[in-house]
Amino acid sequence: MKRLMTSTCALAMVLCAGAAQAQLKATLTGVPEIPFTAVPNFLTPPPGEYMGESVAVATNSKDHIFVFHRASPTSKLWEFDQNGKFVREIGKNYYGFEFAHSVRVDKDDNIWTVDEGTNMITKFTPEGKVAMVIGRRPPAITGPAATRTGPNLPDQKYLFCRPTDVAWDPQGNIFISDGYCNNRVVKYTPDGRYMTKVGSEKPGKALGEFNLPHGMQVDQKGNVWVADRSNFRYQVLDNNLKPMKEITNLGVGWTACASGGAHQYMFLSNSNPNGNGPGTWETTGEIYKVELDGTVLGRFGKPAKVAPGFQVVHMIDCRNPDRPVLGEIESWRVQRYILQPTNTKAASAQ
Repeated sequence: MKRLMTSTCALAMVLCAGAAQAQLKATLTGVPEIPFTAVPNFLTPPPGEYMGESVAVATNSKDHIFVFHRASPTSKLWEFDQNGKFVREIGKNYYGFEFAHSVRVDKDDNIWTVDEGTNMITKFTPEGKVAMVIGRRPPAITGPAATRTGPNLPDQKYLFCRPTDVAWDPQGNIFISDGYCNNRVVKYTPDGRYMTKVGSEKPGKALGEFNLPHGMQVDQKGNVWVADRSNFRYQVLDNNLKPMKEITNLGVGWTACASGGAHQYMFLSNSNPNGNGPGTWETTGEIYKVELDGTVLGRFGKPAKVAPGFQVVHMIDCRNPDRPVLGEIESWRVQRYILQPTNTKAASAQ
């Protein structure tokens, strides 16, 4: 295992004090600003309906945009075309929808949702049919299921406690971050059979331990990038979930996105926290564009109530790395950022 060191624009190994706070200023300096043009509110909801908390966004091979948002009376999954026109609602009145957390689209255009409220990960076909379910919603016959505040039950192979994200490696193996209660990442075969895990129901700070794995992606090498939110870092694991390195100087570690294309990038978010408490806008909010070796190429964005700023970027879609789509919680908004090229040369990781 190793930690990633750098000089100016590559990732360093600095973990600041105050981990109990919901914010942390990035300590990396000298990062080039990436100029951009924002396209806010480019999606048109159905007549008479409104976008809720836009916690999850994804695109497919046709550049259609999927938004899994927290609405009333339950979460909804909407599809829009490449021009932002509403196409359809997927999973209306679906038993697996209650409190949205993530949506991802795989290489075959299957749509995957992660619902924190029902503890279910669902694979929908491109036509919107349920193809696979991992996890189970607590049955009503057992009574109301309250949010846990005490010791967590031991984690199990096929049951989750407020899961957060899903991803796949090039072989199609499935990875799930089981975040708010079970601080772990679990690996399954393409047909949903348990393989292995890292972490447990107990939070921890060592490499291979987590304290709220909030977002996750797998790069084209098969390595797993985990946004270890309450530990204020990103962890990179190999394909067998063995820790490789940690990234500790980019702030909170809110979410991760692996781009498409032959040259793959990671986008990592130091999002401002829920509630936007005093001082948080001065210390958080930016998004970093990073090479797979850890070199930071640049950063963009800042928090604000009005566009082109953002309020709590909960998820990023970066299938097209020059046109990332941002899903926000507190502005109930989806924005597309068009990134401009920069001439600044970033330093290599050491």
